Amino acid sequence: MKLNMKRLTSKLAQGNHMKTKRFDSSEGNVWKYVFDFENAVAEAVLYKYEDFYKRTVLCVSVQSGCPVGCKFCGTGKKFIRNLTSLEIVAQVKHCLRDMNIENVNSVGERFQIMFMSMGEPILNIDNVITAIKDLNNLYPNAELLISTMGPKNNTAFEKLLKVSIEIQKVGLQFSVHEAFEDKRNQLIPFKNKLNLREIRDFGIEWNKQTKRPVYINYCIGETNQSNEEMDRLKDLFSPAVFNFTFSVICSADENMKDKGYRDLNKINTIASSFVECGYNVRVFDPAGQDDIGGGCGQLWYVQNWMRNHHYR
Repeated sequence: MKLNMKRLTSKLAQGNHMKTKRFDSSEGNVWKYVFDFENAVAEAVLYKYEDFYKRTVLCVSVQSGCPVGCKFCGTGKKFIRNLTSLEIVAQVKHCLRDMNIENVNSVGERFQIMFMSMGEPILNIDNVITAIKDLNNLYPNAELLISTMGPKNNTAFEKLLKVSIEIQKVGLQFSVHEAFEDKRNQLIPFKNKLNLREIRDFGIEWNKQTKRPVYINYCIGETNQSNEEMDRLKDLFSPAVFNFTFSVICSADENMKDKGYRDLNKINTIASSFVECGYNVRVFDPAGQDDIGGGCGQLWYVQNWMRNHHYR
């Protein structure tokens, strides 16, 4: 069913009194947007690689705040509410319009929309799936990546699998970040979540049904990079099914910029060891992390909004 553009625009205008702010990185290739919906806040980050028509990546929020509470993430301090599908779509439409690249879907080489700015998609699955379908109608060439830490919800994952089969542009990434359950439970204190074997098992099934690889996101810090931990990751996640993204840890607090981890020599060494074992690997060191908080978990402006609105 085609999305009714006039109906969508009308609903956005009537239903969301949306105020926006844009923060430009000095690097000239990253822009952070803050969306104030009066009773909620969201952030989106727009990345340009070479130029917008080579590759455009847009990370959008699915919740205002987040109930998961990952220790390295500024989002997880407070949860306000789920975002509606219209509010999710509005982030994409506004960013593209603001940069005058609304045609990037039709003339760009690669356009990616990632549900990984703020919030846990599985905990807002119905609005996320509606947004996926609407965005696929609006931007049929866009890749649509869901990034989840894996809350235990069989119904939500069944819905995710169904839409992934229906829409070939949907991708799946699991945020893992630790190779052993006890350490992962400390890092991600959300109790009702899939363990690593359950993540692996669902990833295998998703891959079987969609014929597409599953991505494992692993932020490398000082305490999760041992040979034993890397070997366990390789034992759990086969290169026949899983690709790896190894990320730096960005500072979650604007006033504590030295609390991240960014040893690219070490991260690249780990990445090379996975490549040698047959994995498809990338290293993610996001631009804009030092001046506008353009990296994962850097919700500096959301934190300010929450303080100003007495969410502490």
